[in-house]
Amino acid sequence: MRTMLPVAFLLIGNLVTFAQNDELKPTYDFSSSREERIKLVESAAPPEISGKATIYVLDRSGYTKVRDGTNGFSCLVDRQTPWNREPTCFDAEGTATTLLTRLFAEEERAKGKSEDEIKAEIHHGYKSGRFKAPSKPGIVYMLSDNTSLLVEGKIVHAPPNLMFYAPYATDKDIGSPPPGVNMPRLIRAGQPDAYIIVFPKSVEHSGH
Repeated sequence: MRTMLPVAFLLIGNLVTFAQNDELKPTYDFSSSREERIKLVESAAPPEISGKATIYVLDRSGYTKVRDGTNGFSCLVDRQTPWNREPTCFDAEGTATTLLTRLFAEEERAKGKSEDEIKAEIHHGYKSGRFKAPSKPGIVYMLSDNTSLLVEGKIVHAPPNLMFYAPYATDKDIGSPPPGVNMPRLIRAGQPDAYIIVFPKSVEHSGH
């Protein structure tokens, strides 16, 4: 039995870490075929979800909608840094709120904006009302085996997980879980797009 918790805790603590490093190669492959990129997007959720979702494919100019869905979900490969590869499916609430900041971020990257500039513009967007935090509970699927994150200057593989909207929540709100203990964790604490992250049992303990 091999626990994933130490890796998971490291990822959570550094999920939005950004470090300029020209030696790192982005893990998202813009040169892959449209079909391959759609398949990567759909890997974020069970086929019962992603197969009926709206699908966005990331190109160098930003996201392109390639399919309209019927279940309210929207799936894409998110990138919290330009080196990340995060297949993600937002439910209807996330589609109406958080997803808009993700589409905006890649549009601004394509224009050559810096990460600091994009972060500041999104922050201002929330304050001005252009962007809105989720208004009710909901789920984000990130169950792909092909998730890579920039963590402390290195690109690492992230385990599949489920996330739940927790706008502006703090660690105290979820019981201040200590390191190494199998409890839900918080990502982007205090932010409008904060999430509670949960790792499925089959991921936390391989061999079961």
